[in-house]
Amino acid sequence: MAMTVHVDIVSAEEQIFSGLAEFVVLPGESGELGILPGHTPLLTRIRPGAVRVKPQNEAQEELVFVAGGLLEVQPSLVTVLADTAIRGKDLDEAKAMEAKKKAEEALTNKSASIDYAKAQAELAEAIAQLAAIQKLRKRGH
Repeated sequence: MAMTVHVDIVSAEEQIFSGLAEFVVLPGESGELGILPGHTPLLTRIRPGAVRVKPQNEAQEELVFVAGGLLEVQPSLVTVLADTAIRGKDLDEAKAMEAKKKAEEALTNKSASIDYAKAQAELAEAIAQLAAIQKLRKRGH
């Protein structure tokens, strides 16, 4: 039997995942992080992207898109506090493509009075959602 750690993935709207997992992989502020049971305590920001969780006794990993947030790791508990979290199966490719297009247009329209930081954040989030959708496709979902 594999060692496990309890994982909670929550957003302001709802709890997305709660249960025992063999590992968690997510986009940390400085690169991808892999968390295994017994990991050293850690508190860090996470970037927009896919969180992969390998639930105990399940063959397939679960994929959750997060739009940034915080990661807290304790020896027996991993908590992902996401700004926004969407189950992989609920991602909408058309909506993500539209958001990407709007953000790109806002960044190229020099005459408009826009918030460039907000437009860049929206573009990064849309690109991360599309990357998560592509990961799911490769897995055959």
